Amino acid sequence: MVHVAIVGGYGSAGVAVADELIDRADEDPERDLELTLIDDGEPGGGLCILRGCMPSKDVLSAAQHRYQVRHDDRLEGVPEVVPERVVEQKDDHVLGFAQHRRDHVHELAERENVEFVHDTAEFVDDRVLEVGDRTLEPDYVVIATGSVVDVPDLPGIEDVPFSTSADVLDATEFPDSAIVMGFGYIGLELVPYLSEIGGVDVTVIEHDEHPLDEFEPEYGETVLELYREHFDVEILTETDEKRLEAIGSGDDQSNRDRNATATASDGVRLHVDRDGTEETLEAEELYLFTGRRPNVDGLGLENTRLEVEEGWVGSTMQARDDERVFVVGDVNGREPILHVAKEQGFAAGRNVLRHDRGHDLEAYANVPHHVIFSGLGVYPFARIGHTPATVSASDMDTIVVSSEASSEGVFKSKNHSEGRATLVVNAEDGSVLGYQGLHLHADVMAKTMQLAVEMALDVRKIPDRAYHPTTPEIIDSLLRAAEVELEERSE
Repeated sequence: MVHVAIVGGYGSAGVAVADELIDRADEDPERDLELTLIDDGEPGGGLCILRGCMPSKDVLSAAQHRYQVRHDDRLEGVPEVVPERVVEQKDDHVLGFAQHRRDHVHELAERENVEFVHDTAEFVDDRVLEVGDRTLEPDYVVIATGSVVDVPDLPGIEDVPFSTSADVLDATEFPDSAIVMGFGYIGLELVPYLSEIGGVDVTVIEHDEHPLDEFEPEYGETVLELYREHFDVEILTETDEKRLEAIGSGDDQSNRDRNATATASDGVRLHVDRDGTEETLEAEELYLFTGRRPNVDGLGLENTRLEVEEGWVGSTMQARDDERVFVVGDVNGREPILHVAKEQGFAAGRNVLRHDRGHDLEAYANVPHHVIFSGLGVYPFARIGHTPATVSASDMDTIVVSSEASSEGVFKSKNHSEGRATLVVNAEDGSVLGYQGLHLHADVMAKTMQLAVEMALDVRKIPDRAYHPTTPEIIDSLLRAAEVELEERSE
């Protein structure tokens, strides 16, 4: 009998581990498995369901409808969004999604040798857990406790109240002005929401020359243009935060920044370094979209040999410091994305059983498959596989072709001609290596391009015709351009 305890049994990664272990045990009648799922979540359901990707897309959809009406000169009037109804619908959907997750976990716990414990787990020694008034000493422990907001270590931040993405999702009232720190995928999704639904005067701090700095500059430049012109957001690029202050009644307001709208009795003041010059910004509210960090607080890892640092979890999902501990999902700090967390969970489940049998473990490697619902989901960004930057770091001979959405008539006819797409192709055999798109419906093209990448399809054999007029025509243009270059190189 092998006993596995999963700490974080309600989350996507933890459930994936449990499902994989049970499925494998069912396939092998000689394998005896005891499984303990532990989670103190209330109501329970995991980050994505409760405060992440599911509720955020729910609220973004309302803002998307408003924006598309406002953006269309053929229509008159702008619909009024009722934040209370937005939050009410979101909450109703989230409760349903979470209940479905809990029901699944509790159904697993009805099986023989499977138990769910609704309590807090803490390590008191290597692979020894205190759970309520019980002590568990399983053969293997899987840590799947997710992530928490990463609050930057900035002078004064402990004295300033701030809001996070979770607060935005529950908001029915909004400030007149706000400063946003963090312009990664969370900021890209929620900044236009604050502007569109809340009517907030938003100032964003961007450390680099443009966002999406891992990709071709044109993508980040497109985002800047869209957010500045379509959503009236001020984005301060190449700007670094220096210190924060709460605005009090005794503050001198005479040198207030021209964009400040905070009153003397509340608000936040942020000092920044902008291209070598210190500036002061003021607003009613501070939003932190500064990413997330592994949720290990209170887990008692100091009582074990485990040290949470870069490289503490290997590609097998095995902890570096303890071969019988596996770490999956956001908590391992490798790639905090839902579908990756689930895939890591499946891989960890298989590897626990491999390790128990003395077999070699299997490394988990995923083809990057990311979607950011930027521009309220009207202008989503999708990245599949290689980018021009990643292939340039390899020794592969490649072809890179790009197309502007404005060159495709279908985007004009659908009233969203902004954006672009890029295709990366192996010059030796014509196989698709990667795709990036920032345009209307780029998100729904992601699955198609995932198939092209993971199946290494040859661009010369992929039909270059879409049902006209549909937005995948931009893919057809890329395929044709790549095929022409392949033919030219072969001559």
